[in-house]
Amino acid sequence: MSRTGRIVLLNGTTSSGKSSIARELLARLDPPWFHLAVDAFGAMRSVPATDRLTADEWPQVARRTRAGFHRAVAGMAAAGNDVVADHVLSEPWRLADLLDVFAPYDVLFVGVRCSLAELERRERARGDRQPGAARAQYEVVHAHGRYDLEVDSGVLDAAACADRIAAALAEPATGPGAFAALRA
Repeated sequence: MSRTGRIVLLNGTTSSGKSSIARELLARLDPPWFHLAVDAFGAMRSVPATDRLTADEWPQVARRTRAGFHRAVAGMAAAGNDVVADHVLSEPWRLADLLDVFAPYDVLFVGVRCSLAELERRERARGDRQPGAARAQYEVVHAHGRYDLEVDSGVLDAAACADRIAAALAEPATGPGAFAALRA
């Protein structure tokens, strides 16, 4: 394999529109690009895992699942695949792990923002999220404060957000990206 893949990492709270943006983005990029979603990795776990695990076991399983997701994205990039990954960086260790695991790759780090009122409206409308998850994640998900690009899915629809990201991918890099700055 002669090339490593690129990674577009979308970070935002639950219900911020990351998966919708990723689907729109894949439709705009020269194939093949792959969408890997952290929710999909959680869905692969035996269900209902929480019924068979103790309160002490569950956080360890959840952490291993997230760490495995990071390495799966990196593995796809290592094999030469371009990846759009969506994630919720609601715990500091997640970003720290990604900074390490994604060190060899070209990463476009995108913050997906949305007002809390809209996030809570979407969360209620979806019905498949734990009520209050968006509120709990709202302050911590973007706490690291640095992105290559930010989009507001409460102002722009998923297609317009994807257009902005695709345009950023088409621009030549003008220096170290957010991941390099955060790593330093």
